[in-house]
Amino acid sequence: MENKKTIKLQRDCSALLIPSAESIALTKGTEVIVQQALGGTYTVKTGSSLVRIDSRDADALGLIPLHTGTEVTAASECEDVPVDHDEIRRQLRTCFDPEIPVNILDLGLVYSCHISRHPEGGNHIQIEMTLTAPGCSMGAILASDVKAKLMQARGVRSVDIKLVFDPPWDSSRISEAAKLQLGLL
Repeated sequence: MENKKTIKLQRDCSALLIPSAESIALTKGTEVIVQQALGGTYTVKTGSSLVRIDSRDADALGLIPLHTGTEVTAASECEDVPVDHDEIRRQLRTCFDPEIPVNILDLGLVYSCHISRHPEGGNHIQIEMTLTAPGCSMGAILASDVKAKLMQARGVRSVDIKLVFDPPWDSSRISEAAKLQLGLL
């Protein structure tokens, strides 16, 4: 959303403070400015705080909900087919740090992705990923987003996300395209 204009909330809604992930309630009439609308969530500025609003509350912003891709299929309905590695990368590119308008794959937050057969059919995905700052309380929220989106890939029965901090993340892990997008080149 390039045109950052002030929006008055049309109804009460819940949000998460960034970076603490503390749940807060925003009241109808609160003025916010949408900073980014990516990956099925909205990062908005309200006063001096940044908060994350889920797509299910888009109507409070007067917006149409973004497609989130987080409608989880029951594991018993999992197709027993090989996982499409390109689909896994596409799903990871729909997950965003709430403060940086670049997906987690291009930010270099995903350290590894292992795919193995699940004993009940389908596949198990294990992701090792990090955060831009080790003390960030949004880690569990981001990991939950990643899991929900990967569960949408055909043939995926289960996903395990492990947050790691060794080696520490630094800006050298950002892709060239993301560096260009962020004005770092």
